[in-house]
Amino acid sequence: MTALSTSLPRRALLRGLGASAMGALGLAELSFAKEAGSTAGVTRLAAVWRDGPSAMAQDWAGVLEVLPQAGGGHAWRIAARTPLPTRGHGVQTLPDGQLVFAARRPGDWLLRWQPQTDALQWAWMQEDRCFNGHVALAAPATARAQSGAGRSGILFTTETDLEDSQGCIGLRDAVSLEKLAEWRSHGMDPHELLVLPAALGKLPAGTLVVANGGIPTQSETGRSKKWLDSMDPSLVALHPADGRLLGQWKLPDPRLSIRHLAWDAARQRLGIALQAEHDDARRDSAPIFAVWDGQRLQLAQDQPPLAGYGGSVECAPLAQGGFVVSCPKSDCMAWFDAQARYLGSSPQGDVCPVARDGARLWAGGGHGVAERTSRSSDQAVTALDTVTGLMFDNHWRLVG
Repeated sequence: MTALSTSLPRRALLRGLGASAMGALGLAELSFAKEAGSTAGVTRLAAVWRDGPSAMAQDWAGVLEVLPQAGGGHAWRIAARTPLPTRGHGVQTLPDGQLVFAARRPGDWLLRWQPQTDALQWAWMQEDRCFNGHVALAAPATARAQSGAGRSGILFTTETDLEDSQGCIGLRDAVSLEKLAEWRSHGMDPHELLVLPAALGKLPAGTLVVANGGIPTQSETGRSKKWLDSMDPSLVALHPADGRLLGQWKLPDPRLSIRHLAWDAARQRLGIALQAEHDDARRDSAPIFAVWDGQRLQLAQDQPPLAGYGGSVECAPLAQGGFVVSCPKSDCMAWFDAQARYLGSSPQGDVCPVARDGARLWAGGGHGVAERTSRSSDQAVTALDTVTGLMFDNHWRLVG
């Protein structure tokens, strides 16, 4: 089970992080509690980032604000932040406004944070497991099926059993973060996971869809990728009540790691960002996107070389639907329709996190934040003078 009581060295580390960070907190952070949810036209994005390219740079979880400007356009700032002991990755919003962040794989921490009060709850992983960077909120029916769960709800976390390299799904109380149960993911290296909001064919509402990246992981190898010849990526659907396998889908090429997911509710399609693990020559032209309709996986069509790396995926703000995949190694965002046909790309340096906000997208990269309403539309978002040199991780999530 997860160690909920923080060990003394980790407590000391977190105290040190907090103390060193306090001097850097400005009015933007201090004003969040008073302004959250009350300012018309302001978009808030949950995010993780690093202060710069150095391995010694501070890692943060936080909330960004994008604010409309009187003369038109937008500017952005950090509204709230809290220091992290290592790099974070995925984030899940909770109904009460709290945020749950997961450590980048192979990670050992999970954090629940209330930005308005700065209340923190940490959970640390036991030695024979690691977190794989993502967390999702279960449907209410799943919480009711777990006898140990309170009224707070259930969180799903992707994990790896370091003894046998097999993937696990942790079921955790959303407040205490205590692990209540564990399911197998029926694959290796489970990464992002998503709860279906409605039934899809024979799959019931609340079904848990998991991207098994398929890369073998051992405690002694960390993030090093070894034994790639034994990769076995898959997309799986698990029953929300007991975790039994409802379906499993695989691509014809086992070197295409299935990583990130986005659900288009209107068209009932799942967009999937891929990361290729071939040699350099094959990786450059490998597909970075696939789509799933509940019955089959379909690879991208007519895609140009994009370095074989999809950083994140989001639903496109287009009337006909579709998806956008960030391609930080190709300095662009690739656009696909709902049938995985390639539509074109939008340039943006080192772009990775993308979040849809109604009819627009917010995208972060090495040169800041951009606003897009279509593939050809592009408007830079001005950084306020307190924001410089941040390196965003892969994901943003809208904060209500």
